Amino acid sequence: MANELPRPPGNLAGADRRAPALDDTVPPPVASPVASPVASPVASPTPGGLATPAQIVELADQLSACADQIHERVMREIRAHAGAPVPEQVQATARALFEDEVLLRQRANGLYADAASFIVKALGKPQSQLVKLTADVAEKIRRIGVIGEVSGLVAGLLSLAGAAATGQAVPVLLALEKIHKQVKAIEALAPKPPAKAG
Repeated sequence: MANELPRPPGNLAGADRRAPALDDTVPPPVASPVASPVASPVASPTPGGLATPAQIVELADQLSACADQIHERVMREIRAHAGAPVPEQVQATARALFEDEVLLRQRANGLYADAASFIVKALGKPQSQLVKLTADVAEKIRRIGVIGEVSGLVAGLLSLAGAAATGQAVPVLLALEKIHKQVKAIEALAPKPPAKAG
């Protein structure tokens, strides 16, 4: 396995960005047709989330933003080695996350393309809660210290994207619960600030 790292692209935000080739098996990311930054949670005019095509597209936007954060987080990990050999475990994690990034973009693209078909009836959760949760995940991916901890969050996002495409409430709720648990687990592992002396 080659130890020489590729030079990171100059502009990670562009649509023509390419993933670093740790070797020839890592596919480049597929840019989503609609790319938007992680939005601030906005209250939905309807009582349930994913109940309109616009809300499906909003979820796809959030998933695409999470894919952007996955790409940036892996690139940051690679750049941190500053040309030194990248440990095999880090290379394996990076490859897996790049593959997950591509899959997440593909699922988000499917939601864009068929938003009207994927309306979820009676989800029972407001759209603002879905948007906030996915925005929290994107922020966790951006700030997470150990790259291996990203994998569980990404698996949850892939589950959510696949569940949304079923149009059924139960798989979506299960995926949301999985993501929520992952976020809480990561928060529990975060170092606590020292208590102030009274």
